[in-house]
Amino acid sequence: MSGALRWHGYRSSNRYIVFQLCPTRFGLGPEVWRVLAKCHDVRNKGEYEGQLMIDERLVTDLLTAARTVASKLIELGPISNA
Repeated sequence: MSGALRWHGYRSSNRYIVFQLCPTRFGLGPEVWRVLAKCHDVRNKGEYEGQLMIDERLVTDLLTAARTVASKLIELGPISNA
């Protein structure tokens, strides 16, 4: 998601800030950005602490959130070179 946002001129080195853009920029509620933040936390624990605990519900929620964000990114359309 952060790569797609960068493509549209948004810049952030902090993924959590990118997730928090969801409500203000895309009109998406906490059911989206909280899932993204939770998955990021789970990923970090797996990567840095060796504690990778993923359940089916989290994967389902992530897929739903990702599809929702993808549809909003598509609505942004191409970047103007003007």
